Amino acid sequence: MSWLPVFLALVAAAIFAVGAVAQQQEASSLGETGAGFIRGLLRSPRWWAATIGDAMGYLLQATALAVGSILVVQPLLIASLVFSLPLAARWNARPISRGAMAWAGAIAVALATFLVVGDPGGGVDIADFKHWVPSIIGCSTLTAGGFALALSGRVRLRAIGLAVVAGTMFGFASALTKSMMHLLGSGVGNALTSWEVYAVVATGGIGLVCQQLAFQAGSLEISFPAAVVLDPVVSVAVGLAALDERVHASGVEWVFIGGSAIVMIIGTIKLARVGAPTLPTQTEADRAQPSPRPAG
Repeated sequence: MSWLPVFLALVAAAIFAVGAVAQQQEASSLGETGAGFIRGLLRSPRWWAATIGDAMGYLLQATALAVGSILVVQPLLIASLVFSLPLAARWNARPISRGAMAWAGAIAVALATFLVVGDPGGGVDIADFKHWVPSIIGCSTLTAGGFALALSGRVRLRAIGLAVVAGTMFGFASALTKSMMHLLGSGVGNALTSWEVYAVVATGGIGLVCQQLAFQAGSLEISFPAAVVLDPVVSVAVGLAALDERVHASGVEWVFIGGSAIVMIIGTIKLARVGAPTLPTQTEADRAQPSPRPAG
């Protein structure tokens, strides 16, 4: 297994972590909704800096997918939560808890175990559209569930539901990115006549908007973990189903792989709870303000 895609994916994860913390702080400070919220973000230099950084991270991720397997690159993006720990601690002027450090170490060990024991790889870069249909149906169902959760009326569920949509869209876009990079390698003209390129733009755009709305609706510990987990989970599932990627393991090795997957998922959730900054939304901040006393 080549370690170049591993390095590129880890750098991308670090960049995504910086962008997520900055974007959440900016989005949560805006009280507007709808078009006003979008205009507020577009007027924010900090949001633009974070978004440009995310674009750079995506280019690194795309390069990693071009030279490596989805099953190698995507799970490493979970490390963005690990990288966000020191940033959150520094920006919020608080120490990192022992529990957060422990779960960060557990995730790192689980990732290393998966990569070494599983030796993931193989697969194809391009697949007929019929092979994508089951993944499209599955992602559409998951997206519909996320929107239903977001429309439930509760602020916390709105943040989680929008994060589910964002993670699903990002995961599907990541799987498509591998095909898109192969198409670009054979010529821009050829790529522009392929549905994969436009699907990447559409799903990536929906994911970006929903992620910002999730950041506005809830603190980072609520709005970030679902997207972080679902991005690699969805992309790996699509890689297995549509692009025929495989994990090369047998016998007891599957026990280690299964254990690693469980640790990564549980660790991501625990890490978000104990290590991510709890930043109030504008609505929560308003409720926390004491009511003005009447004059006289």
